[in-house]
Amino acid sequence: MSEQSYPNEAVYQQLIASTGEDLNRAGLVDTPIRAAKAFTHLTQGYQQSLEEVTNKAVFPTTNQEMVLVQNIEFYSLCEHHLLPFHGVAHVGYLPDGQVIGLSKVARIIDMYARRLQIQENLSQQVADAIMQVTNCRGVAVVMDASHMCMMMRGVNKQQSTTRTTAMTGEFASNQQARAEFLAAVPKRQPAF
Repeated sequence: MSEQSYPNEAVYQQLIASTGEDLNRAGLVDTPIRAAKAFTHLTQGYQQSLEEVTNKAVFPTTNQEMVLVQNIEFYSLCEHHLLPFHGVAHVGYLPDGQVIGLSKVARIIDMYARRLQIQENLSQQVADAIMQVTNCRGVAVVMDASHMCMMMRGVNKQQSTTRTTAMTGEFASNQQARAEFLAAVPKRQPAF
């Protein structure tokens, strides 16, 4: 993209100037365009669709057992403060005649994470998307993350992490399936 294709550059100029900084200072001259480019990248999920990121990578299978993809790192921006949160996602699903390409699970997570989010909704969006794409018997998602809005401001708690879950289908209705998934998911260590 050319520099002219970032209309939010002017917004970053105003934001930086509002701190009292000199936009002509050597270290800040190109910061508005760099920040505009970065923000466009960090929110690229708005420009993607589920069909695009999965790219028809659904394959037949006779396997009926849980498929678990774990420790998928993700990065997002909280919708309340525009500060980053990051962590790992663990996704399990129960196939019903078809499976999705493993990399597509990570791509689905990235698509939704690259939007302004709260972790609770992100977990549910991932579960719903995988259910929709695979028509599986159930999806389970666990996300563990550290939130800069708790670490850099507010309560300033450096060791805090947040775990969210989303369960659909048999993972919501069958306690044995749910327990099997949760037992397989690693426990998250503190951020530091």
